[in-house]
Amino acid sequence: MALPHAKPMDVINVGPFGEELDGQVSTSLIKTDRMQLLHMVLAPKQDVPQHHVDEECTIHCLEGIVEVVTGAGVRQLRAGNLVLLPAKERHSLRARDQVAAVLVTLILNGGDAGSQGGTGHRRALDKDTPLKP
Repeated sequence: MALPHAKPMDVINVGPFGEELDGQVSTSLIKTDRMQLLHMVLAPKQDVPQHHVDEECTIHCLEGIVEVVTGAGVRQLRAGNLVLLPAKERHSLRARDQVAAVLVTLILNGGDAGSQGGTGHRRALDKDTPLKP
């Protein structure tokens, strides 16, 4: 069963799990028509394949070490570090030798981050099928 998304004005905890990080799963904490906040948990050595989103996004490392790989090089994020990726920036994520957790903020335009998100994958608000570009 999917967890419900937080609603406007809900207070949610996005702090580190600490010793409870092992066994946690990735979740979508907030989702509206315009933005999505993902709490991603990456296993040691886990890679998220190269992809892009059409709008800017942020990646904020909560725990562990995560590498953000782009055409411009590798940015290593440790707990507390955040990087802003430009719109359409192709990137991948790599967890290093320990479990890591990151918060990813996506800007949407009626999009769905599960289908690569952003304006390039817009969905009609009343339909489940992608709009044609």
